[in-house]
Amino acid sequence: MCSTVSYLTLQRARTPPSRALQERAMKPFSILTALLVVAALYLLVFEREAVVAFARDGAPPEATADEAVLQDAAAAAVPVVAMRSQAQSIDSAVLVRGRTEAARQVDVRAETSGKITSEPLRKGAFVDEGEVLCRLDPGTREVALAEAAARLTEARATRPEAEARLAEAEARLREAEINQNAASKLSEGGFASQTRVASSEAAVESARAAVQSAKSGLQSVSAQVQSAEAAVAAAETELERLAIHAPFAGLLESDTAELGELMQPGGLCATVIRLDPIKLVGFVPETEVDRVEVGARAQARLASGREVAGTVTFLSRSADPDTRTFRVEVEAENAALSIRDGQTAEIVIQADGRSAHLLPQSALTLNDEGDLGVRLVRDGVARFAPVSILRDTTRGAWVAGLEDAVSVIVVGQEFVTDGVPVQASFREARP
Repeated sequence: MCSTVSYLTLQRARTPPSRALQERAMKPFSILTALLVVAALYLLVFEREAVVAFARDGAPPEATADEAVLQDAAAAAVPVVAMRSQAQSIDSAVLVRGRTEAARQVDVRAETSGKITSEPLRKGAFVDEGEVLCRLDPGTREVALAEAAARLTEARATRPEAEARLAEAEARLREAEINQNAASKLSEGGFASQTRVASSEAAVESARAAVQSAKSGLQSVSAQVQSAEAAVAAAETELERLAIHAPFAGLLESDTAELGELMQPGGLCATVIRLDPIKLVGFVPETEVDRVEVGARAQARLASGREVAGTVTFLSRSADPDTRTFRVEVEAENAALSIRDGQTAEIVIQADGRSAHLLPQSALTLNDEGDLGVRLVRDGVARFAPVSILRDTTRGAWVAGLEDAVSVIVVGQEFVTDGVPVQASFREARP
């Protein structure tokens, strides 16, 4: 112990006087630094809002609970890029996919039997309305017509005789009625017997029977005449059926029946189609059918790239039971017959204008339910709004379902949901 005290005393004796003075002078600075650090930690931990407000405004106002919430929300806002969009009126259109169809097409068939006696016409040939396509051998049909005509002449010859008999019977009836009337009046005055009266009445009845018989004979003759006329008409019709004519002007889609071929009733002679005008047939979904009207203008693009314009001529009132779509027909000119039956066509039918926004396709997104829409900036938060696409162009997509003026998030919409605060920076919309 005594050695330790002696060592400390020796050391103090060896310490220079200037270093001791420096140590005594630095003690107040260390204490002051510690106090400043404690004060700074207190302000940052317990008075953070006041310090932030003082740093912004230069004065430490008292922050309310609402302001604190707003400050926290502002600090948590997600930065996005948005664009202001104003609704515009555009010409709306209904797009359907379909095909071309011939305006008219018919399978021309035989109505009677017989051998073909005409040379065949080849498919692709143009035929006029009424042109003979197939001609059949008449056989005994001309003889049947002559026989029917002879019977008709015979029946007509007996008609005057039957008419004369009827006239004679009617005259005798009138005579008998006069005699019967005279006998009745004489009998009332006592100048004629009852026998004479009865005889006159019997003559009247006999005359009436003769008139009825003559009428029956005349009706029988009239029936014979009508039967003969029908036989003549049937024979003439049978002869007319030997020549099979084109029902309308058009193109042969198949060869006509070959020479020498035996035709039966219902046998195919040829198929004729008419391509001018051409029909464009499509099927409109039930969600768009109210926008299509008969008489509306339409345009179509064929698979070959050719474009054709026409007018809606038919819109079905009954939906297809399987697809729930409605048949629509557009009629277009095809004077050169260059548009063929059965080509694929994309048809655009003009409809009334609608209010829509032109937005980038990248702005479209889906919500949790899978609905297509966009996210808007409303009151500083993100909101989802469903839309429907009217038309897709190189400049963007025309969509409907939004208000007239909206702020649409175009960058960052996939990173926010409904109600999330956003900090939007706006960019100019495309012209």
